[in-house]
Amino acid sequence: MKLLRRLTVVGVSAVLTAGLLTVISPNQAAAHGALMIPGSRTYACYRDGLTPQGNIVNKNPGCVAAANVSGVYPLYNWFSVLRSDGAGRTRGFVPDGQLCSGGNSTFRGWDLARSDFPKAQVSSGASVEFRYSNWAAHPGHFDLYVTRNGWSPTRPLAWSDLESTPFSSVTNPPQRGNVGSNEGHYYWTGRLPTGKSGHHIIYSVWTRSDSAETFYGCSDVTF
Repeated sequence: MKLLRRLTVVGVSAVLTAGLLTVISPNQAAAHGALMIPGSRTYACYRDGLTPQGNIVNKNPGCVAAANVSGVYPLYNWFSVLRSDGAGRTRGFVPDGQLCSGGNSTFRGWDLARSDFPKAQVSSGASVEFRYSNWAAHPGHFDLYVTRNGWSPTRPLAWSDLESTPFSSVTNPPQRGNVGSNEGHYYWTGRLPTGKSGHHIIYSVWTRSDSAETFYGCSDVTF
């Protein structure tokens, strides 16, 4: 398992002791990925808590609260917020209030309605190079949505809180870096939506074209 080989001996010992191998179910092993720029909640919390020894000790209050619900070990699998039966489905499939976890109970802590998760600073209408982890690379389609004006981070995220159409979409974007590493990623250039200010969520959906696996994620940003 590539992830375990990349951890230090201390990190591996801690992960195995806590039973990481039971965190991901067998039907979640085929592909992995999550938005890295702007960072998804799981990726941002992984980066927030990662120590030189390879274990995760969160400092950010939102990350701490999420780990109190789901445990810290899902963060060693920050790229695994997926539904193996997703088939690109969104509204009517993933329940309201569970968008950030994609309805995957392993990551339920990252559905918490909080304003203090790590946030990326972005500019309304700016051109951005989006990056999405290619921990396991597969062909597919990416859609990015943003929350409507007036959305409040203190209420659970619902589909009605998102703009109805994606502001950026791409199919089979190029990749750089090593597949199966923390640095490897897909990348494409897109323009952020205009008319936004303050705290918003950029919501990502990656639909594989060679299977029904679909990945979901919330990235907190400040315009």
